[in-house]
Amino acid sequence: MEVQFIGSVAVITSDPSASRGLYVDAHGLPLAIEPDGYLHSEDIDGSGSFGIRPLAHAAQACFVNPEWPADRPVPQASIEFEVTDADRVQAGPRN
Repeated sequence: MEVQFIGSVAVITSDPSASRGLYVDAHGLPLAIEPDGYLHSEDIDGSGSFGIRPLAHAAQACFVNPEWPADRPVPQASIEFEVTDADRVQAGPRN
């Protein structure tokens, strides 16, 4: 599998309001605010997409439940890669 570039980076936060204060209010990043609390922009130079994702979104995506399980480490970020061939991702690495 050949990675072309990092497509997106998202901070995962249990306190979206505090994160908004840091990234939007203090740093001035031009992040759009979605009704579900996700903040993002595709207009930051050097980044395909940057976002701030509520922990409840990550929990829903991973566990089909908005609560993160207490026995699992809490994620801090997600990174997505753009690859040359998506079928290779499905096939997995070969030794």
